[in-house]
Amino acid sequence: MLTNFFTDPRTILLGAITGLIFGFLLHRGGVTRYHVIVGQFLFRDHMVLKTMLTAIIVSSVGIYAMLGLGMIKGLHLKTAELGMNAAGGLIFGVGMVLLGYCPGTALAAVGQSSRDAMVGVLGALVGAAVYAEAFPSIHRMLVPLGNLGEVTLADISPVSPWVFIVVLAILTVGLFVCLEQRAAKLVVG
Repeated sequence: MLTNFFTDPRTILLGAITGLIFGFLLHRGGVTRYHVIVGQFLFRDHMVLKTMLTAIIVSSVGIYAMLGLGMIKGLHLKTAELGMNAAGGLIFGVGMVLLGYCPGTALAAVGQSSRDAMVGVLGALVGAAVYAEAFPSIHRMLVPLGNLGEVTLADISPVSPWVFIVVLAILTVGLFVCLEQRAAKLVVG
């Protein structure tokens, strides 16, 4: 099954087109610039936060709309292993702070000939290889910290996924308004 997925030329073409569009949009949005990523961590520039929250909401609407219309047959979820997720988030965050890019923006920055991003992507590939080798040991150590299985928030609550999406959208708009008001006060003051 997996072999057919990667050998189907249509799948590869659609993936390439999607990746090119995503990289272009990241570039146009300005989030492929080192100073923008660092500015997010210094709480000076919130373009990355705005981009990511917008992408989460838009993709959530798209996924659940396609699910509701029968265009997709179900969600393919990773298990919610709490210890593994916390460790992965820590590694991801440290790498992002050190490099000044996340994986998507690093690849887009490579596309615009950023040498620091090229070094970072190479380091990420080496790190992924080391992690793959160490995975069995890490997994045995962290799995006892909790595994919720393949679940979403809607699965573990009596609330529709659409309620979560609407609440997230409202909170996001509120956050964006607060950030813009704060930025306006800093410019004036």
